[in-house]
Amino acid sequence: MSSAAPAPRVIAVVGPTAAGKSDLGVFLAQHLGGEVVNADSMQLYRGMDIGTAKLTPAERDGVPHHLLDIWDVTEAASVAEYQKLARAEIDRLLADGRWPILVGGSGLYVRGAVDHLDFPGTDPAVRARLEAELELHGPGALHARLAAADPDAARAILPGNGRRIVRALEVIEITGKPFTANLPSHESVYDTVQIGVDVGRPELDERIAVRVDRMWEAGLVDEVRTLEAQGLREGRTASRALGYQQVLAALAGECTEEEARTETVRATKRFARRQDSWFRRDPRVHWLSGAVADRGELPGQAVALVERAVTA
Repeated sequence: MSSAAPAPRVIAVVGPTAAGKSDLGVFLAQHLGGEVVNADSMQLYRGMDIGTAKLTPAERDGVPHHLLDIWDVTEAASVAEYQKLARAEIDRLLADGRWPILVGGSGLYVRGAVDHLDFPGTDPAVRARLEAELELHGPGALHARLAAADPDAARAILPGNGRRIVRALEVIEITGKPFTANLPSHESVYDTVQIGVDVGRPELDERIAVRVDRMWEAGLVDEVRTLEAQGLREGRTASRALGYQQVLAALAGECTEEEARTETVRATKRFARRQDSWFRRDPRVHWLSGAVADRGELPGQAVALVERAVTA
């Protein structure tokens, strides 16, 4: 950086799972004098370490990380609650002259943290009716209804994520508008530079397969077994996390462990495509190559982008 240090800005490192966001976030925090603010919805949960690829304390390399391990697995996730927590961390860091480095692939959480995004209220009667339908018919039927009412929302929400589907249908019913229509135009609350880590699909698919194998070798099944004893199966959000959902099915005898591993790879590849599609729709994201061939150049390109944006 130049001798006349610029005022800190928010840096958001986004993109699909397994692209290399976490490592880049650590590098930028070290280079800029910043701290990482987690924007991965499942890394908010205590004990969900292996299956979410949460950086170990050693891998964080001395960089403070915030909003990790703050919820029990029985707690339902709330983007509105996350928004309050994330902005409190961002505001504190900016006031201290530190660069907030927001890192994660949960698109709505990123937008909740940095954008003008107000969440519609809830209607207990509508919510209860939709949850009863979810219990009776399963998430697939409700996802089909969502696809008819709001195709963009259906593309962004996994067909098995009953809680998110119910919330989207609730908002549609309450507001009379598509769920995605309640997302305003891309207007930031903070002066923000968004960096997208771009990896070609074949390479990303291979990384995902390797990552899932390593998770199994690192003890994912034992991690899920431990969390199951803490109420994971009853957790409406955490139990649907990729890998955890599949291992829970194996532990219940609904499939073999090998089938659970195969399904985790397949579902994660599908999810990565949804993540990529979400961030591609945001014109503010500056995409940099995170491919193996370009990995050595990625940190320098990211720093150059930030410095260019600072002086622009």
